[in-house]
Amino acid sequence: MLRRTSINFVNNILSKNANWKIADIGCGYSANKNASVIADIQDLSNFYKGKNFIKISGKKLPFKDKEFDFVITSHVIEHVEDFEFFVKELERISSKGYIELPTRLGDNLVFENRNDHIWWFTYNDVNNQIIASKRNQLIDPFITVSMGKLFEEIFRESFVLELAWEEKIDYKIDNQIKHDDIKKISFFKLIRKYLSKKIRTFLR
Repeated sequence: MLRRTSINFVNNILSKNANWKIADIGCGYSANKNASVIADIQDLSNFYKGKNFIKISGKKLPFKDKEFDFVITSHVIEHVEDFEFFVKELERISSKGYIELPTRLGDNLVFENRNDHIWWFTYNDVNNQIIASKRNQLIDPFITVSMGKLFEEIFRESFVLELAWEEKIDYKIDNQIKHDDIKKISFFKLIRKYLSKKIRTFLR
């Protein structure tokens, strides 16, 4: 089962279940404070001194079946080429978890994401299903990651998908979502239109 949630709601639940074994997979330098195990493809053992850090090498996650009570993956799946295998691995090592993904809008606006992200994601609220498609740059990106983080705080529902799952992560790959008919929107064209509007307003 898959449903919308919020990280604040999830953290509240995790803080009340201190006996749970919780993994944060692919968190980089931003591990969830409730995580008892931290795992990443980078060797961050020096950064997480005193923590239970595991380096991931290979597609198969280095954990036993249902080893965890809860698993967190925040801004990870969009980077994974074989995300279907990765989803199965999440289901294998835990029975529930939290997934955070960038929306298509947020992903298009942040220029550092351009070559880093492979997948686009939306959420079907009728079928409670993640819809995945190959990423497509439709707007010249013009904001930094740090600015994107600020926008996430202010306009979170527009920039981030927050999903909770139990037992199964339902998803569908839609290769028809290509937007080939849409001409890429130039950032400089947006600036010209903005300045033109400002000048006309000023001269009135």
